[in-house]
Amino acid sequence: MKEFQKLVDIIAQLRDPVSGCPWDVKQTPESLVPNFIEELYEAVEAIEEKDSNALLEELGDLLLHIVFQARIAEEEGRFDIAQVLEHIAEKLIRRHPHVFGDQELADADAVKMNWERLKKKEKTERISVLEGIPRALPGLIYAQRTQEKAASVGFDWPNVEPVLEKLAEEEAEFNDALASEDNAMIREELGDMLFTLVNLARKLHIDAESALKETTRKFHKRFHYIEEHYRQNGANIHEASLEELDALWDLAKKDR
Repeated sequence: MKEFQKLVDIIAQLRDPVSGCPWDVKQTPESLVPNFIEELYEAVEAIEEKDSNALLEELGDLLLHIVFQARIAEEEGRFDIAQVLEHIAEKLIRRHPHVFGDQELADADAVKMNWERLKKKEKTERISVLEGIPRALPGLIYAQRTQEKAASVGFDWPNVEPVLEKLAEEEAEFNDALASEDNAMIREELGDMLFTLVNLARKLHIDAESALKETTRKFHKRFHYIEEHYRQNGANIHEASLEELDALWDLAKKDR
């Protein structure tokens, strides 16, 4: 595709030690990481807000970073963008034997489980099926990916009911921890409850991270409604009683 090659050529020109851009020339794979992460989150935000114009731009920014990293690698003699493209194309074909081969898989869950099995088979240097999950991931995503990988070898409940039973069990243990006033135990049991809630989300085919973000955004909107009420009436929200705030919260729920 000529548009893609145009981007590759632009990055090569920007990296030229003589005629390129001083900022681009001095960058390293490591120095680009913060911007790379920022661009990724901006793309996620555009997707979540269903903003097509923003997504168009943010996908371009992400692609810029991918080509930039590949260009530096090419300069260092490690690999180039063509190898990156060939590698992902081969992997997609290899990991989809039900599309490019004669294997039959029942549904999307079976496809995902087979993907993890094929991945484990390919990554022979990995001892555990849980290896390869970045520890720097946000907690909810880290928990959900861990559960998905464990499920790939059959370590999973068959349906939602046992998860709900486990959640009730964890809630009882959390209440016992509260009664004990042991902070370490409270922290542990709260973590167990959160982990089980993530499992529940997974079994319901809900992304826990996205669900929590949506709820937090909803809280923002309703709380802004309360703040706006006090601004319009020239009152100080810091002097409001909890009863007043709760009443306005109920109005915000009806309004939005």
